[in-house]
Amino acid sequence: MKEIYTILVVDDDNSIVELLRDFLENEGFYVKTAYDTTQALSVLTQRTIDCIVLDIMMPGQNGFELCRQIRMNSNVPILFLSALSDDVDKIRGLALGGDDYIVKTASPGEIVARVKAVLRRSSSQQELKRKVLDYGRLSLDLSTREVFVEEQPVSLTPKEYDLLQLFAEHPKFVFSYDQLLKKFWEGIGDKHTIRVHLSRLREKIEADPNDPQFIVNVWGIGYRFKGE
Repeated sequence: MKEIYTILVVDDDNSIVELLRDFLENEGFYVKTAYDTTQALSVLTQRTIDCIVLDIMMPGQNGFELCRQIRMNSNVPILFLSALSDDVDKIRGLALGGDDYIVKTASPGEIVARVKAVLRRSSSQQELKRKVLDYGRLSLDLSTREVFVEEQPVSLTPKEYDLLQLFAEHPKFVFSYDQLLKKFWEGIGDKHTIRVHLSRLREKIEADPNDPQFIVNVWGIGYRFKGE
């Protein structure tokens, strides 16, 4: 299953944020946005972010200060995006822990390419590390595709595992029926197809499938993973 990355775009210029959102989503990324450092920190406390595209010159706390704060407890890749092209600013950004520095004159396509390059480097550095998603009584070992409920192994079909991994890697994100059909069934099928597979999955991972605590319905839209 192709890994889905979540990108956080932080910039006080709404037109730049929306342009980058369009280009990144077109390449298959999930995109979260923030227009200042306070909003960015709020997003970072709510969900896992795989890469940050970070403007430098913003009202209040600037991008350099936010990067310093993030680096106190996170190694998430950070790409500075700035109108400043001075080498001093580039050196400062990289010295603070930035992974790349892009001048805003770059095309959206180049920015997306640089995001992909940073993610590839980050992935290669992490590939030897064992990655486990732990949600209390439910855990997934992504390196071995094993699932455990109350520390006991659970046998899932490949489709059930892929569905569970997608939800577990994006807690609280709402996946619509159309998104799930497109990703796992190439758009062929209907809501019943999804409901049948998730019903079988719930029987294997939920203490009470009729009162699910992990994969919950978002009525009229789809499903989300209620992980903490």
